[in-house]
Amino acid sequence: MYFLAVLEPILFWGGLIVFLISLGMYAGRTKDVKSILQFWQPTIVFNQLENKVNRIGLAMMIVAVVIRVTLFVML
Repeated sequence: MYFLAVLEPILFWGGLIVFLISLGMYAGRTKDVKSILQFWQPTIVFNQLENKVNRIGLAMMIVAVVIRVTLFVML
């Protein structure tokens, strides 16, 4: 249990950093900051590497939320 409690914030904040890095990669490549700021409009077109980095970051955050919910239910 203690291991999961330590792992959860590491995964969440690490995933957030990885996610922001993918957005930074996109902004550096395209110089299109407006698409990042207007995230509700589907105007971002990631290349293959940016997409993989983005999905890894999102997956890390989702796993962290699952761990949080699991610990909440178990305790």
